[in-house]
Amino acid sequence: MSKKNNNDKLTIFALGGVGEIGKNMYVIQYANDIVVVDSGLKFPEEDMLGIDIVIPDITYLTENRDKVRGILLTHGHEDHIGGLPYVLKHLNVPVYGTKLTLGLVESKLRENNLLGETKRILINADSEVQLGTIRATFFKTNHSIPDSVGICLETPEGVVVHTGDFKFDHTPVNDQYADLQRMAEIGKKGVLALLSDSTNAERPGFTPSESSVGENLVDIFRRAEQRVVVATFASNIHRIQQVIDAAEATRRKLTVIGRSMVNVVTIASELGYLHIPDGMLIEPEEVNKMSADRVVILSTGSQGEPMSALTRMARSTHRKVDILPGDTVIIAATPIPGNEKYVGRTVDELFRLGANVIYGGSITGVHVSGHGSQEELKLMLNLMRPKYFIPIHGEYRMLHHHAMLGEAVGIDRDNIFMIDIGDIVEIQGGAARKSGKVPSGNILIDGLGVGDVGNIVLRDRKLLSQDGILVVVVTLSKQDGTIMSGPDIISRGFVYVRESEGLLDEANRIVTSTLHKLMSENVNEWASLKTNVKDALGRFLYEQTRRRPMILPIIMEV
Repeated sequence: MSKKNNNDKLTIFALGGVGEIGKNMYVIQYANDIVVVDSGLKFPEEDMLGIDIVIPDITYLTENRDKVRGILLTHGHEDHIGGLPYVLKHLNVPVYGTKLTLGLVESKLRENNLLGETKRILINADSEVQLGTIRATFFKTNHSIPDSVGICLETPEGVVVHTGDFKFDHTPVNDQYADLQRMAEIGKKGVLALLSDSTNAERPGFTPSESSVGENLVDIFRRAEQRVVVATFASNIHRIQQVIDAAEATRRKLTVIGRSMVNVVTIASELGYLHIPDGMLIEPEEVNKMSADRVVILSTGSQGEPMSALTRMARSTHRKVDILPGDTVIIAATPIPGNEKYVGRTVDELFRLGANVIYGGSITGVHVSGHGSQEELKLMLNLMRPKYFIPIHGEYRMLHHHAMLGEAVGIDRDNIFMIDIGDIVEIQGGAARKSGKVPSGNILIDGLGVGDVGNIVLRDRKLLSQDGILVVVVTLSKQDGTIMSGPDIISRGFVYVRESEGLLDEANRIVTSTLHKLMSENVNEWASLKTNVKDALGRFLYEQTRRRPMILPIIMEV
């Protein structure tokens, strides 16, 4: 570890992943050395109309690009690696990850033509990486994807530990055990600050082992008289392996449907993280040619996503597979907050088709969380015994409950920092305090556009979706300013023209009289003309309909 300079300080802040679920990105900086942990995305909320994904605002990193030493990845879930293709276009720095994590990252980089110019460095739990004055080491954790690690960052000010997403599964399906001894050793040497996963901080007790799901799947497969369809997260490789094992135990063939599922199964199989018996995989086209009690379909769509394979099967719009009466459909996941109604709609459609649907996550035994519950979070706190504690990765109520757990195990309340995105925790001379903010927020991705859709565009989209639009077209004489043609009023999404002729005729009259009045007062600036037309027409339409359509005046001169 480099020698400490009395004027240098350690700063810790999040650009994503606190007060929300998704787009995890954390920054640890000592003097002129910046280390970034994870680079995730999140999927849009309902009011983000037309938005595909959301990534963190990396303005601070791009403004300090010469100080960024690398991006360390804890594991390969989308909310931790999904933002990399966008970030690396602006920040060409080395990326460090475990074998499976880099395998999934490389697939994304290849799609975005970044594979050749991005330096990727393979690490494992025994690796040591020097990043300027910061030394990074790693420790094994359990999560719902293999090759998950926590990160220990040794700085001249002290040790910062980032747990990544974790649980303590004592009977993991892949025999990758969490390294409790290493965690205890880190804690014994002294941890200055702990950043720990808060996702299940509201849940008492322990999170069940993933292995319990496998037993339930085998039982369901045995009882199913026809085909079995299993929908789960594409990146939940442990769950996918258990589906494969259950298919083998019940002598069924397996087909994989959904682009992301096919991609992950291919990568994980090539890297040795999935073990599929020879001859088990079949093409989707072969499903209808086989006996119904000899087939398992592994699918995307556990969150009811409109274009996912399961949703299209539920709507009978999938090109290759239909749901038949008597099929068993297992939704092996719990809905992400906000997705409940989409999942519910898909379940309803499946029941309409005569399927036997098993849903409800942990209640039905077909899903367990990949995140530790309260007793596991307390165990991590007790292993690390940090001086300062920063709950991360979760919505605000989860961070709050995690902070309470920190107090319960003896951490001083004044040493627990509840932070929002962009809040800086500064540590100097062993003393920590909040000290301002860095630029932060959301960058919205819409198609190929990165950051070109902001709050004003979203507001307009919301207005258009609620009350529609009226376009008012008027042609004025360049010589004397008189109306040569129009006003022509075009309605889209506001009222049905044939049934509202009286309303639109009156609207036409109001636009005409407004323009005449302005002309008589020698008002001929286009901005003033447009503003007055919008105001007068907007007032009239609201009085008549109690709606506020977007009004778009188009004024031309000839």
